[in-house]
Amino acid sequence: MAHRGARVILACRDMTRARLAADEIRQKSGNGNVVVKKLDLASLQSVRDLAKDVQENEKRLDILINNAGIMMCPKWKTEDGFEMQFGVNHLGHFLLTNCLLDLLKKSAPSRIVIVSSLAHEKGHMQFDDINLDKDYDREKSYRQSKLANVLFCRELAERLQGTGVTVYSLHPGVIRTELGRHLFPTLALWKRMILMPFMMLIKSPWEGAQTTIYCAVDESLANVSGLYYSDCAPKTAAPQAQDDAASKKLWDLSASMVGLA
Repeated sequence: MAHRGARVILACRDMTRARLAADEIRQKSGNGNVVVKKLDLASLQSVRDLAKDVQENEKRLDILINNAGIMMCPKWKTEDGFEMQFGVNHLGHFLLTNCLLDLLKKSAPSRIVIVSSLAHEKGHMQFDDINLDKDYDREKSYRQSKLANVLFCRELAERLQGTGVTVYSLHPGVIRTELGRHLFPTLALWKRMILMPFMMLIKSPWEGAQTTIYCAVDESLANVSGLYYSDCAPKTAAPQAQDDAASKKLWDLSASMVGLA
């Protein structure tokens, strides 16, 4: 995005690392218009503060990429008491997106890109125990949050018809980042040894970003919305991710949880 001359806002939790990343992006792209703003998706107040900052200081918002996430963490809670993976991976993005919708509509044609995962295929929405208080399992939690991403995309696209704002969800591939930092230390040694040959197939961050970039800027997608992508092509999402009743139920529940209902 910086290479293309865009003004880029990096909304990050760790400001020290974010500033280092921004410096590197400016240096490599020659684009000095790369700024860093504080965002902790585990805090609804932090989400509201960022949205207010953007609304007050940015004249337009052409592309919103919901890319942050947490994976396979222990049974942690967000600042607002929600299960951490559902709270960060879905609720934080849900609130941020809704808070910025007016600016996105004003900037149309504009796009919203939601980074999900292949893990959504094994996910199930636990509507009766959304925070998994009764039976927490880190894999079940992660899969539920990634399914929520695809369902959110589906319902959001429906609600934004005719506004000029289009929405896309995607699987970026298995990428060599710190996202899995909570997963590998918990694996038995024999499981780690089995996984080692597959590490050669893991994408670099550059490779993993390609589908996100495709959904954000490719001109062929200008009149498409609500679909799921992988390897820069539309893919059929899991059956439970195509459930219109579930996508609406998730929307209503999420709105209530973040105080938008």
